[in-house]
Amino acid sequence: MDKIKRSERLGALTKLLIDTPNRIHTLSEFCELFGAAKSTISEDIDLVSASFERFDLGRVETVAGAAGGVRYRAIPSKEKIRRVLNDVSERLSQPGRMLPGGFLYTSDISAESVIAQQMGEILAAHYFDRQPHFVLTMETKGIPIALMTARMLDVPLVIARRDSRAYEGSAVKINYIVGGGNERIETMALARRAVQPGQRALIIDDFMKGGGTLQGMVDLMKEFLAEVVGVGVMISTAKPEKKRVEGARSLLILEGFDPDTGRAIVHPSKSYL
Repeated sequence: MDKIKRSERLGALTKLLIDTPNRIHTLSEFCELFGAAKSTISEDIDLVSASFERFDLGRVETVAGAAGGVRYRAIPSKEKIRRVLNDVSERLSQPGRMLPGGFLYTSDISAESVIAQQMGEILAAHYFDRQPHFVLTMETKGIPIALMTARMLDVPLVIARRDSRAYEGSAVKINYIVGGGNERIETMALARRAVQPGQRALIIDDFMKGGGTLQGMVDLMKEFLAEVVGVGVMISTAKPEKKRVEGARSLLILEGFDPDTGRAIVHPSKSYL
């Protein structure tokens, strides 16, 4: 094989790291791939790391130990988080998004791959140290953001359903309470093979009003003897202030609606500014 130029190595190295966020790569792996010495690869990694930091593209970290190496984490700066959340808040505040029951239409935005990835980067950055084994969400609207969060953490996505599917085998079903003044009982199910006892779950969803669905997922994890290490949502309502689930972190807050203009009053959560 012809000798690989540094510019070629840097381009390939950058691509490999960005495509596998939070995954540890050994120096030996890159040495074999590029036919270069460890000292040369280390210099390349330093260049890529400096470039990522300068342009706010995340971090390249060195992991010590026998199983160590380097990994890329898409950790956005506070400035980038503020910019992303402000942009999304403005889009969600456009007229015509008010739905009956005090809900906000968000599906078109949360399903955009760029927005979903940005939300996933912000959410994952807060939970790297919790080291979840998987991300759990409820079908269907929360899937895009939960999937991107799982990708940034390099863990599987697990989807709870409103009913079991024959092709998923036996399942665990629970009832949970949703609604404020008009409470109702709903059902969620998860295949028994989806989660192992002792695993750590990160729960992600797109919208939280009373928190009943999220608390249902917390209760579901108790049935599997799994630990919930965090609960994150894209947007939550300011009221009711007391949610059924505790400790949930929201990127955006829906304060309410302006009845004259039909605009939603949405702003970034203070915890992310």
